[in-house]
Parts: sequence; structure tokens; C-alpha cells
Amino acid sequence: MTVSAPATPPHVHRRFLDPLLGKAISPPPIWLMRQAGRYLPEYKATRAAAGSFLDLCYNPKLAAEVTLQPIRRYGFDAAILFSDILVVPDALGQSVSFLEGEGPRLDPIRDAGALKRLKPEAAAKTYAIVCETVARLRQDLPKETALIGFCGAPWTVATYMVGGEGSSDQAHARSFAYRDPKGFGQLIDILVETSIEYLSGQVVAGADVLQIFDSWASTLPEDEFESWVLEPTQRIVATLKKKHPGVPVIGFPRGACGLSETFLKVTGVDAISCDTAMPLRVMRSLQHHGKAVQGNFDPLLLVAGGAALDRRVDEILRTLSDKPFIFNLGHGIVPQTPPEHVAQLVERVRAWKP
Repeated sequence: MTVSAPATPPHVHRRFLDPLLGKAISPPPIWLMRQAGRYLPEYKATRAAAGSFLDLCYNPKLAAEVTLQPIRRYGFDAAILFSDILVVPDALGQSVSFLEGEGPRLDPIRDAGALKRLKPEAAAKTYAIVCETVARLRQDLPKETALIGFCGAPWTVATYMVGGEGSSDQAHARSFAYRDPKGFGQLIDILVETSIEYLSGQVVAGADVLQIFDSWASTLPEDEFESWVLEPTQRIVATLKKKHPGVPVIGFPRGACGLSETFLKVTGVDAISCDTAMPLRVMRSLQHHGKAVQGNFDPLLLVAGGAALDRRVDEILRTLSDKPFIFNLGHGIVPQTPPEHVAQLVERVRAWKP
């Protein structure tokens, strides 16, 4: 059973929530995807003490510690739970491991018959461990810092479960979906239900906001995007809104530029996170729907730093900051990022004046 976090004191203002409630603030709030990770020396030390990557994810004390590390350094407006989207298939009983320098490896599910290996009824035990981390964080974070819980979207998680590893084209999952849409739909249904359970537990434990990462949304044609991205995400969001009214949900359909407006309208999310390739003019048009946008600063520009970093920060803020906006990257921080460049970015955003 998930331990509930104490209620937020009524006088505490978490400015990160303002854009998600439709309010523009200046300067806008800032957090960064993968803000806890391998670019920080303190993370590397904690990771070494933990053992394997999954050992770190399933150690509430250490997972909370690495979540807090970038908050101590940079004072971001939000912390995001340190975990991984593949906690879900691991909780379902699929074999998951992470090979150093190579990424995840899973025992692939290539047809409907293999779905019998999954045990959704056993997932709660694993989710409870992660939710303990959430509860620790809500106790230890500065009261004004928002806490983001998350999961991978069903389509993206399914691509790993079917493919057995990451890929550039998600060919195995796409082929499964074309060959046997009913069977693939059964996998998606399992992921919808278990993701709702997982995210709901994070809210009960103290998460203020939820983000759903659909990192491989870009590989689907429009009709398949509707079936495997829009409809499952809408089901998750609608159920969470019933269970937890007032808890905002951010969607991240990476690479879905031409379908981003449809995503925003159909899924019911409160904000859309935009990848680096998303034009600022498109992000501006999305703001006209009265919802927040987040992104799209290039993680490699964060590696480069210098004057180019400052120019792009200013351009993004000039274009977007007068409406509900959250400053973030278009994807996660890469390991070679100098920590001092992150400090430069935060300082530039915080100094912004319209």
C-alpha cells in the first residue's frame, strides 16, 4: 500500500504549477528532462554505490538522493522522480536489464501468445517501491518545489517490450501492430491499465504533476498514431482526471510536430512538451488553445554553451514567455553536458525580463 504524503500547506506557492493552470509568469518556471543524471559528478558517485541501474531505481533512499541533487545545485522549479519508463515492463514480469554503454535489454514479446508471460496483478509490489521514493521526496524537497511523477506512454513502452531493445524505427512493434492489431491492442490495454495504477500511486504518494513520455511517437503514420498514441493517452488522462481532479498532466509526443495540435485537443493533457525540432511558431500556435507548452531547447546547445546558448534562450523567451510556458529541453540532458552550462542556462532564464 502506498503511503500518502502530507497535504501541501495552504500558504505554499509552487510557481511551477501556474502555467499548468493557464497563467503566464515571468520569468517562466524551469526544469530539465534528465536533470538528474550522468553529467553530475555527485550522481556518478551515488550510481556507483547503488550497483546496477535498476538497483538505483528500486532504492528509495538513493533514488530520492539523485532526484534532489540537481535541485540543490540549480534550484529548479520542479524535481522529477528518478526512475525509468521500463520499470513498468519489469513490474509486469518481463525480464529487463541494462547493459552498460548499450542500453536496455528485454525478453521480447513478439505475438499475442507471449502476453501470457505478463502478470499485471503482481505489478503493485514494484510500484510501491517507486512510490516510497515519491513520498520521501515530498518530505525532503523544498516546499516551493513541485514534484513530477511520470511513466512512459503505452506505445513507447510497447516498442521496447516487443523489440527487446531500443531501435531507430521500432520495426518490431510496428510490424506486430500491422500483423495483429487485436493482439497488439491487448498489450496496449495492459499498459494503459497498469500505467493508470502506477501514476495514481505516485499522486497519492505526493506527486504534484504527471508527465507521460511518448519518446517514439514520431515513427507512426497518422492512422496508427490515432490508435496507439492518441486513444491510449486519452484513456489514461481521462481516468487520472477522475481519480485526481486538479493534478495536471503533461504529454510529450516526441517528433509529432504535424499532429501536435490534434494531440493537445484529443488527449486532454494540460500541457504539451515539445522536442527540439518543433518550430517556435508552431509552439506559439499551440499556446492559443489556452494550455501550456514546454520545451524545446536543444540539449546539444547546452553542451556548447557560450553566446549561442544565451541567444537561443532569449529567442525562446521572447516568443513564448508572455503566455503559459515552461522552459525545458527538447529531450534529455546528455552525459557530456558541463554542469556550469546548466548553471548558465538557469541564470539566463531567471534573469529574463520582457
